[in-house]
Amino acid sequence: MLQQLTDRLRFLGAFAANPRQVGAVLPTSRTAVRDMLDLADVPGADLVVELGAGTGAQTQEILARMKPGARLVTLEIDPRLAKLLDQRFDDPRVQVVCDSAENLAEHLGGDKADVMVSALPYTSLEQRLRQRILDVLPGALAEDGTVVVIQYSPLMLADFRRRFRTVTWRITPWNVPPAFLFACRGPVVD
Repeated sequence: MLQQLTDRLRFLGAFAANPRQVGAVLPTSRTAVRDMLDLADVPGADLVVELGAGTGAQTQEILARMKPGARLVTLEIDPRLAKLLDQRFDDPRVQVVCDSAENLAEHLGGDKADVMVSALPYTSLEQRLRQRILDVLPGALAEDGTVVVIQYSPLMLADFRRRFRTVTWRITPWNVPPAFLFACRGPVVD
């Protein structure tokens, strides 16, 4: 309970310092994280990528679902939160990277993700940065991979449909605010 409160305060501090980069005042609820991860085959994945790890709300559940020997590359742009993640998740399967998601390919060593989990606040990001990040996703995803995304509005649906052959979505009302969950499959690569 104390860790949860501390995480909320850290997250709120990160939001106060850079609201467009963080995009939410609280970490994603456990229910929303589980609902989002249910949209992809995390247990069958060899490589999982997490974009916008924050305080680790998704990271913890991803690790609980991953098989031994799988790899998780988690990107967090805030140096304080990246350091927290590195300290919190002492697991040989985890590689914490402090960098922008637009540089994802540099950290995968030519590998493609079976599952990508994104909690990035796309609608809050500057438009050119948002487009650069979205353009990286299809090329970093395995042909039969899935990108799962949590957002707080349906506004990104058209952007996802331009980059993936199949996009399904649903709402998780048990998050504050209610969350829109997207599952994007079949990358459209030029």
